Amino acid sequence: MSERRAHRSVDVAVIGGGIIGLGIAWAVAQTGRTAVVIDPDPAGGATFAAAGMLAAVSELHYQEEALLELMLASSALYPAFIESLGTASDLTGYQRTRTINVGAEAADRQALADLRGVQLVNGLGVEPLTVREARELEPLLSPRISGAFLVGQDHQVDPRQLTARIQLALVGLVRDGQPAVLRVRARGLLHDVAADASSRVTGVALVDGSTVSATEVVVANGLGAADLSGLPEHLRLPLRPVYGEVLRLRVPEHLRPLLTCTVRGLVHGVPVYLVPRTDGTLVIGATQREDGSSAVSAGGVHQLLRDAQELVPAVSELELLEVTARARPGTPDNAPLLGRVSRSGADSGDIPGLIIATGFFRHGVLLTPMAAQHCVDLIEGNATDRWRSFRPDRFSASRVLASASLNGGHS
Repeated sequence: MSERRAHRSVDVAVIGGGIIGLGIAWAVAQTGRTAVVIDPDPAGGATFAAAGMLAAVSELHYQEEALLELMLASSALYPAFIESLGTASDLTGYQRTRTINVGAEAADRQALADLRGVQLVNGLGVEPLTVREARELEPLLSPRISGAFLVGQDHQVDPRQLTARIQLALVGLVRDGQPAVLRVRARGLLHDVAADASSRVTGVALVDGSTVSATEVVVANGLGAADLSGLPEHLRLPLRPVYGEVLRLRVPEHLRPLLTCTVRGLVHGVPVYLVPRTDGTLVIGATQREDGSSAVSAGGVHQLLRDAQELVPAVSELELLEVTARARPGTPDNAPLLGRVSRSGADSGDIPGLIIATGFFRHGVLLTPMAAQHCVDLIEGNATDRWRSFRPDRFSASRVLASASLNGGHS
């Protein structure tokens, strides 16, 4: 077998060019380290479809309080993250617009009211609105809605604009004339001891036969993470594809602005959101299905348009520009796989040179600044145990057994 062709050597190689991978590479590059992103289609996966809601409050789900802390911390980092790009916020689509959560019927409003109870317990401010008050804020809301709640902390960003700006910024920091993004697929991890997948990770093997040498490798390629060769044998990355349709529509001049707030609604118990963009377009999403099909579902498109019109009837007058279906990487507890990986067992130390950052499900855009900061902290040896519950090896057999032992055998 011929020796692999060396491609380049960097401080940090990031596998995956979605918003998480690009954000991590940008944070790393700002520390003065060299970084490269490895992805054949950067920002072309789940990021391409994402609406970009920064909705830590509205996205709170029951029994996900640990995830809430991570989301709030990341939301607080967003202004500085945008500022670090040295560009006007309108070039990233970052807006501190408010969010209105709307119930189509009485049962929907009650479900939102019940959620507000959990939000208040967690110290989150959510203001109830009458139908009249909601329509004073957003006149094109249907007069038939049952009620609404105002969330001042939830904002938005345009993931497509943001990832384009990050890529430009990465190019601006390149010192060796090499590309900031390698548009090729990663095949697997390289190790200090080739036969030992628990030894130090030293780089990435690419499908074209070349390699990238790196002091640290960050695996951030979403659903593709579990398919990489060279992962530790004991590491279990239980990622599942959760598909969904997202629509993009153009608002005609006579209806602008259609909305000034993001509208998140429940229609007969089914969630729908409408996100207005400054360019006169509207994003509507998102269905959620686990049927294994990457195709656009006619039923999903119908559902989105029907439910959006239930909340904002003028949606029927918009021009349909784009229908997109993508898969988001989900985990059993809907929380990300973020951090280093132990060699084996809970007390044997971590594998040097390896960080996992995947499984962000519906929160990838929101959690980008925090994921980026945590990865830098890990690389610099400054990470605390604050986010230890999101370790990527928490579903591995040795970790599960250790946890059960600490809990007296009870899960």
